[in-house]
Amino acid sequence: MSDSAFETLADSLLATLEEALGDHVDAELQGGILTVEADAGTWIVNKHAPTGQIWLSSPISGARHYAFDAAAGQWLDTRGGGDLLVALADELGVALGWQAP
Repeated sequence: MSDSAFETLADSLLATLEEALGDHVDAELQGGILTVEADAGTWIVNKHAPTGQIWLSSPISGARHYAFDAAAGQWLDTRGGGDLLVALADELGVALGWQAP
């Protein structure tokens, strides 16, 4: 994937997450880093351009890295294949949806 394609996908994802989560928890996107504050702690979701990944730091599941799978249209865990949106939705108790632009 090209750098510009990654930036477009990652920025779209982070903006969508901030908007979707903002009605339920404190979510702030700044400089490509989404900070989510909820009862269980703080989640950090950020884009990591050198690897073309989205990185998640969670007080529940720890640190994970997600790469975009174009065939599935999902950000999948690089170690286990799980979808980022499913993981966040489960941990935060919020329904999440996103489609690649």
